[in-house]
Amino acid sequence: MNNKLPQQAGFVTQRHLDRRTVLRGAGVALALPWLSAMQRPCAASTGQPPRRFVAITLSLGLYAPNWIPSEAGKGFRPPLYLQALEDLRSRLTVISGTSHPGVTGGHRAEASILTANPIGSEGRARNSISLDQLLAKHLGDQTRYSSLVLSVDGSNSPSYTENGSMISAESSPARLFAKLFIDESPQERKLHQRRILEGRSIMDLVADDARSLQRQLGAADRDRLDAFFTSVRELESRMTKAERWARQPKPRVDVPPPRDIDDPNDLVARQKTMHDVIRLALKTDSCRFITLHTGGGAGVLPIEGVREGYHTLSHHGMDETKLEQLAIVEAAMVAQWGAFLRDLAQTQEQDSTLLDNTMVLLTSNLGNASNHSNKNMPVLFAGGPIRHAGHLAFDQRDNYPLPNLFVSILQACGLPFDRFMTSTGTMTGLDLIG
Repeated sequence: MNNKLPQQAGFVTQRHLDRRTVLRGAGVALALPWLSAMQRPCAASTGQPPRRFVAITLSLGLYAPNWIPSEAGKGFRPPLYLQALEDLRSRLTVISGTSHPGVTGGHRAEASILTANPIGSEGRARNSISLDQLLAKHLGDQTRYSSLVLSVDGSNSPSYTENGSMISAESSPARLFAKLFIDESPQERKLHQRRILEGRSIMDLVADDARSLQRQLGAADRDRLDAFFTSVRELESRMTKAERWARQPKPRVDVPPPRDIDDPNDLVARQKTMHDVIRLALKTDSCRFITLHTGGGAGVLPIEGVREGYHTLSHHGMDETKLEQLAIVEAAMVAQWGAFLRDLAQTQEQDSTLLDNTMVLLTSNLGNASNHSNKNMPVLFAGGPIRHAGHLAFDQRDNYPLPNLFVSILQACGLPFDRFMTSTGTMTGLDLIG
């Protein structure tokens, strides 16, 4: 396993602390939690482009024989879905035989795509933080938006806060474009700033009341209040950031605003439109951590040769007619993912490209949508400071833990995490560059 951290990542701090730092005094040793000062110096501070991460997730998986190569390593023969990505072969890794340990529940495991939390088929009361939000928590304060949570079709999102709440997704490329690139009027900006200040005042009042209440509570309730205070501090921090960005003009882009696709079943066209805005968000460094989710729509995609609904086709029962139509739909989705990668590869950033500095993941909670299996999740991973390995073929009977990839992604962004949920380390066979 490669546990070496890249040299260019993290924030600029006055002093870099070892992540194993222990405070000692009067015979007592106190191990510190992870602190910002334990990060390595950030890429931006050294004049290098920052590291970024985009997760593109699907509710209904991908039909395994069409995306898993027969051979491991770099010399694999591309199956159907990968044929459109041949020019990107050196920039991506196909990962088979992986899943989230303990995660079951079929469609319900959609909530676990980026959290790896085994919430079970009945659903637990709380999820845990998703990979994108963990990155945004520690690295997101350098951009106007710490994260963007998006959806192709208005479905649920795979993004969850630290307290396990799902973050609602924006599904309109036009609204997203306006949020990123269209300045508010002076009057709207003043109103926005006033609301931020009023919100901060309200939080101060609530915090004072809570502190008064704390003296009357038992230990368990005091713990709950401590968690509340943490939330208050995080909200105040976000308000301060919002106030700062509200005073600054948004970046200018020399492209017309996109038009939303009216047809709710045209998922591929909707993917493309959202991909175009995501590229602009990355190019202008408006955000570095983005998710885009496609749900299990029941409608018929407007593609030649497709006559049945997408959800129905995914539950094919090995029916040849359905499999033929499903292949058309999924091949188009994977090809659109590839087109997004090409756009990033063609966007120059100093002496590199956006794809060189952006890790892009395509995955799903379902390895086999027809029988609702959460094993053998489809995983295509591209870009970033990664020495790509062709096809990493793990055991399809005894799956390798996919959270290991999440640890590799965290470390590639400069965060000194050794574990994520049920991980056992970084991903075997996937090395960081630098």
